[in-house]
Amino acid sequence: MRHYLLALFGALCCQAALAGPVDINSADPETLARELNGIGTARARAIVEYRQQFGPFRSADELLNVTGVGEHILEANRENILVGGARP
Repeated sequence: MRHYLLALFGALCCQAALAGPVDINSADPETLARELNGIGTARARAIVEYRQQFGPFRSADELLNVTGVGEHILEANRENILVGGARP
């Protein structure tokens, strides 16, 4: 059991280390879902739909206006989020 937990922990750490960076103003839903932790297909589509409706994001904090994206998800991904090619 201990070896299983260590392997699981190692796999999760590697996945987090491989995430991002991703420009939330140009990435498609597949890229957003793949590169941002806690962002699945539905949230990724919501991010793109928000961007299409309201225009480009001016900061990473604006992701909080997207349904399903809360403080925890934003903070978990802040280091990997780019806005227009620059870190917010």
